[in-house]
Amino acid sequence: MKQALARLFRLPFERLIAPLLRGVSRVVIRYIEQPTLSYRPLQFIGRSALERCLKPGDVVLIEGNQRISIAIKYLTQSTWSHAAFYIGYEPGLKDRDGAPANLIEVDLTRGVEAVSIAKYIGFNMRICRPAKLNDKDKQALVQFMCDAIGNRYDIKNVVDLARYVLPQPPVPLRHRRKMIALGSGEPSRAICSTLIAQAFQSIRYPILPRITRENAREVHHIRHHSLFVPRDFDLSPYFRVIKPTLESGEFDYRKIIWSRVDANAPAAASAPALPPPAAASRQPELANGEAHDDADGQANGRKSAWLALPWRASLRKARSR
Repeated sequence: MKQALARLFRLPFERLIAPLLRGVSRVVIRYIEQPTLSYRPLQFIGRSALERCLKPGDVVLIEGNQRISIAIKYLTQSTWSHAAFYIGYEPGLKDRDGAPANLIEVDLTRGVEAVSIAKYIGFNMRICRPAKLNDKDKQALVQFMCDAIGNRYDIKNVVDLARYVLPQPPVPLRHRRKMIALGSGEPSRAICSTLIAQAFQSIRYPILPRITRENAREVHHIRHHSLFVPRDFDLSPYFRVIKPTLESGEFDYRKIIWSRVDANAPAAASAPALPPPAAASRQPELANGEAHDDADGQANGRKSAWLALPWRASLRKARSR
């Protein structure tokens, strides 16, 4: 009887309330996916340089330019708001525009999908490479990520999305990571960093395990994949940070041409950093005493000119009265 009543009351909710919540979720998603105007890229690495540097198994961390990116960076106290997995060029794998894809990521609207690295050209990014990964485990990682394509984003309810509406949610520091970890936990749903963490845990590769000492030896404990955020791959001692500019072998700081004008100086200070040639050539000719006499004379001249101003005379007359 109770089960029949529960089903009777559940039907109106599923037919009326559930569609309403889905509609509100779509509105929230459209809002938090809007780009911000304050985003400032600090580097530019061309597509060809990136593709020469990247290898299958690399984790690409990205500083996003959306409203949700600001909230994630605040909650995780990190520069990185998004993570993607590089798989290389797999035969037949294309993005939604039909172009060859080489990254797998999780999108709020479309879920797990394959995209091209060209999507993030011009964004601040970091490449994290797992150390000593053999070809068999690399292939297992790639296969795990490819099998996840089509899964949906882990959106448990509207509250989980609404927390990202505020750029800086008023959350104590110790609870910020837990906010990121909220979700339904369904195996068919994921967010960007948790899906990549699941892939590495499937081959027993550590990211940031909890380490304890038992019987005079270190024991690694696996953390739940929902607790991982993009910055964990950057902080992990088991991932190398790869710099495409340095990996190319063409970098030589001695060949850099530096500007003579400081970019951080005020606009009014447009004078050259070095003295003019005439002044520079005259300075060695002056002896120490002559230079000091010249400076004292200029100072006295400026003081006399200031005292001789007309308004000084008027002020003295007013005081004498």
